[in-house]
Amino acid sequence: MKYILSLTISGRSTSINLLNRIAIDHRYPLSPNMTIARPYIFVWAIVGLVLTIGANFIPVYVTSSPLQWLGDGITAYPLGFKSQVGAVLLVSCLGGRTAGVLTQIVYLLIGLLWLKVFNDGGGIEYLQKPDFGYLLAFIPGSWVCGQLAFKQFSVEKATSTAEVTSTPQLEYLGLSCLCGLLTIHFFGIIYLTLFQLIRWQQLGGFKLLDLIVNYSIHPFLSHLVLACTATLIAFILRRIMFY
Repeated sequence: MKYILSLTISGRSTSINLLNRIAIDHRYPLSPNMTIARPYIFVWAIVGLVLTIGANFIPVYVTSSPLQWLGDGITAYPLGFKSQVGAVLLVSCLGGRTAGVLTQIVYLLIGLLWLKVFNDGGGIEYLQKPDFGYLLAFIPGSWVCGQLAFKQFSVEKATSTAEVTSTPQLEYLGLSCLCGLLTIHFFGIIYLTLFQLIRWQQLGGFKLLDLIVNYSIHPFLSHLVLACTATLIAFILRRIMFY
């Protein structure tokens, strides 16, 4: 159902189409501010928690060139990184900022207080590991990604009218994932810096540059591939579920 809101600007009438789509059971409306109903936030938070934990055990692979598939078959090469960043961005694009943040808070609590769901185990002692900052950065990264993924954008047309659309655009989802990824690495580097300043004597010197290379520069290309993959999956699923 379409609601048309007419605004008079400088004596001219501008039509803004607000498309209210219904998903799955026809009880999932999106408001003009692109907010999600609370029951669905908790559903996406549960789904996101499963994806975040499961992706930690799924390594990232790249395949051989498509030109070699017919002759030599498809060969997969591991990159040495897990798919967790992609899962974090995906659930934020699908469930929004609240579901994304809630997922990561629960994930961190489970890893610190209960199960060994982190890359190198778990427990409260994991706070002393340099890569914990990147896990902690999942929280602001999810917020940024989810906020941008459900932001409405006005599309200017040749007829001098502006249409506000709630349907996801591939480029905007890609931008949200990229901003979320950069946020994760930004706060991760801040944690690395504090970690180095506090424990530089135990580490045998100031090795911040080596830590940044190992935890940010080296895996960034793989994380960028995961962000693109999350963008494409989120775009398809949101089109299918009409939001």
